[in-house]
Amino acid sequence: MNRDFDPTLFEEVLAAGAIAGNVLLSPLTRRWYATWGATPAEQQRALPGDDIVAQPRLVVTRAITIRAPAEAIWPWLLQLGQGRGGLYSYQRLENLARCDMHNAGAIQPQWQSPVVGDKVRFGPAPFPYQLIRAIDPGRTLVLGSAPGESRTPASWVFHLEPVAGGTRLIVRSRNGYPPGIGQTIVWRVMTDPIFFVMERRMLIGIRDRAEAYAAALAAVPRGA
Repeated sequence: MNRDFDPTLFEEVLAAGAIAGNVLLSPLTRRWYATWGATPAEQQRALPGDDIVAQPRLVVTRAITIRAPAEAIWPWLLQLGQGRGGLYSYQRLENLARCDMHNAGAIQPQWQSPVVGDKVRFGPAPFPYQLIRAIDPGRTLVLGSAPGESRTPASWVFHLEPVAGGTRLIVRSRNGYPPGIGQTIVWRVMTDPIFFVMERRMLIGIRDRAEAYAAALAAVPRGA
């Protein structure tokens, strides 16, 4: 399987408009977009990696149902990152910011063995990155800032939970940016609403890839 799951140019133009609108409307829309797709129970439950940011100023929990087993989703999570499988989001918009993203349409064996401590980049150096802080194979991938090396401690957690008919992918980010008006403008006013538009598309991109991958596996005759 090697398909183009990425949004069209028209969809990316719409996304650019959605980013502008969400930045302007964030005071009204944040309660919705900060919990997009997540149930109240998913929002309130503890997840691995919550301890990375003990006192967060921003907490986001979003989720999506994927009609595929966890084993068809997990390989896509393992290859997240610039220089690897990309972020499965709006690639053109990312590359306008010189992130040099290239979203994978297939699972690549060379990216399937990350270990704790590996960097997951959001662009080429000197772009920010997070470290893989914990791996629970087939269930949870925990990313986070390097301990003691950032003024803005952050975590980004991907958790898979089996449900009837498929799997829930729950994604949580926690950010402990420093106090101050400038920091609030950067993280709460600008980054937070932009991140929603990009992460929502990432979740859809993972869903589409995993469901196609599960279907392709199911179509292979037993013993083939």
